[in-house]
Amino acid sequence: MEPFALAADRAQDAALLSLASWSKRGGLTAGFTLRGGGVSEAPWRSLNTALHVGDDPEHVIRNRRKVADALGWDFEAWTCAEQVHGNRVHVVTRMDRGKGRESRETAIPGADALITDEPDVLLTMFFADCVPLYFYDPDTNALGLAHAGWKGTVTDVAGATVRAMAETYGTRPHRLLAAIGPSIGACCYEVDDAVLRHVRPLEDGERFANPTADGRAKLNLKQLNRHLMIKAGILASRIEMSSWCTSCRTDLFFSHRAENGSTGRMMSWLGRKSG
Repeated sequence: MEPFALAADRAQDAALLSLASWSKRGGLTAGFTLRGGGVSEAPWRSLNTALHVGDDPEHVIRNRRKVADALGWDFEAWTCAEQVHGNRVHVVTRMDRGKGRESRETAIPGADALITDEPDVLLTMFFADCVPLYFYDPDTNALGLAHAGWKGTVTDVAGATVRAMAETYGTRPHRLLAAIGPSIGACCYEVDDAVLRHVRPLEDGERFANPTADGRAKLNLKQLNRHLMIKAGILASRIEMSSWCTSCRTDLFFSHRAENGSTGRMMSWLGRKSG
């Protein structure tokens, strides 16, 4: 069953997919935005949440506020990083709360994974085909959110996040809950040798690449990240994975590949309210 369910579909609202099983846990919210219900104009129409793609910053901030309002969260809690397609994990403290919410200059620099055990902090990351990864430790209430493009995947941002949570919060990997959100699917993600030469050295990496022609292959980034989560100690039974392909469904999602790079960004979010 698809773990990411429609949370709002009225034209005047930000359109959201909720990670339904997690959102039933007291105070916890997790999910992924769709492209509808915002104020941005073409080619970012309409719920673009990223400041780095050329959109009017005022439109982006209005869109971000719409999402926060739809979630019932104070916009001051919105916290994000300047993503660089790497595997660095940043430990978000109370002092980081709100970084990046209104400008790129104030975002947490150079990180593709954020972890925290602070309540009332809304972790966010931005996507237009890359793989959103979610981590929740029910024992310590620690949270992790990661961005896995092919570069982050082959450098194991998933495993780096699990290890950082273990070192920082005492998380036991086998107790983690994890989820993999909407992203480009193996149906649409054909790559060449420039990517495949980084996938082949991974243990069992080649089984996630289905050869096509001329040295190219269809790469299943979702399943590769699931494999890396399991290698990091997360139980397979505790990993939920979306079936949505962002490239197939540009009516619902922004897709960098399907739209030739001229498009907006969805966002993943993860947070826990106190009380």
